[in-house]
Amino acid sequence: MNDVVLRTVGLGKMYRIGGERQAYRTLRDTLVQTAKRPIERIRHPGAATHTSEELWALKDVDLEVKHGEVLGVIGRNGAGKSTLLKVLAHITEPTEGRVEITGRVGSLLEVGTGFHPELTGRENIQLNGAILGMTRAEIKRKFDEIVDFSEIARFLDTPVKRYSSGMYVRLAFAVAAYLEPEILLVDEVLAVGDAEFQKKCLGKMGDIATSGRTVLFVSHNMGAISRICSSSVLVDGGRVKEKGTTHDSVSAYLSAGFGESDGVVEFGDRGSDAQVRQAWFQLEGGAKTNRIPVTSSFELCILYVVRRGAKNLRVGISVADRHGSMIFYSETESLYVSQGNGTYLSSVRFPGHFLAPGQFSVTLDLHVPSVVVLDQRVHAMSFEIIETGSAAFTYAGSDVGSILVDLDWEQRRVEDSP
Repeated sequence: MNDVVLRTVGLGKMYRIGGERQAYRTLRDTLVQTAKRPIERIRHPGAATHTSEELWALKDVDLEVKHGEVLGVIGRNGAGKSTLLKVLAHITEPTEGRVEITGRVGSLLEVGTGFHPELTGRENIQLNGAILGMTRAEIKRKFDEIVDFSEIARFLDTPVKRYSSGMYVRLAFAVAAYLEPEILLVDEVLAVGDAEFQKKCLGKMGDIATSGRTVLFVSHNMGAISRICSSSVLVDGGRVKEKGTTHDSVSAYLSAGFGESDGVVEFGDRGSDAQVRQAWFQLEGGAKTNRIPVTSSFELCILYVVRRGAKNLRVGISVADRHGSMIFYSETESLYVSQGNGTYLSSVRFPGHFLAPGQFSVTLDLHVPSVVVLDQRVHAMSFEIIETGSAAFTYAGSDVGSILVDLDWEQRRVEDSP
């Protein structure tokens, strides 16, 4: 029996960027412009022509996913991960190649996909179930679970266009998770909303992963990918660079970024009330680098903007090893911002001989404890500790862990040799 439920063959998606933007025109306008074009070329033979550039978001993607496989899709921003899921969900038509899917597909992509803004939450639940081919009885059986999980019962009969982004994602995730499609496509929309709901979603994803359903999960959270996904693909430049165990794919992804982020790392504007704008590693003396001698102390500096007052705002960092597993977390004391509208700099010092030689990544976040995550940059920065004379030097090539702990040892002879 062939247990492959999703296959892509030579899949490609091309976009055109640049060139002249065409306004909407009537048929009459099009006919007139077509008739005038030869005359314009004669009158102005040297006139510049508007050209556009081809951008292949996906190219030559050959992929097979088996029934019950939970596949992680990882890569940098702009690598083509989201485009791949949109093509698989039949939201975007491929430019070349083909997609073969067996079974009904549910998707949780960018916020708003699949919901009709004028319909209420209740109506959208029923609509999504009907699109998936479920009977009215099946939808009714799952309805209460969806509402309980999403925690939006109070707004169930309100048009979803009035929902906040967090409410939208709550309902969208609940619908995608509980209507039980045979193939589930999940893009990284779980970064929106409060930390407690993110934890709840990841727990549900873990349940789905053990239920025998096929899942494709796009995320920058390597810890979540490592816990949930049995295998993963690494996408880079629109191509699948590696498909194998999650351990190997995550290691390749994290290793690929080292040596490329020296100096200040810039972050885009997300429009949130508080957000990280820049971050960098700095040695004693002020040199900025992400290649740090094991003997040297260094600082991680985080520049962030607060646009609206936030009581008890904290800056947090999670440091992960080369496999994406978090090894420790640290945060600032609460910063009380009465008026907001300011730029702040927080820094944290790492002592020398603290981290073992190897590769690490850092997740940055701005949050109000137990209330809301205002900004989170998952595995936003990479750095490497270089061996320059640590206790681990003798055991080079062996796994000595991630932390160098200088404990107090005592040695003494308790009796003479016989």
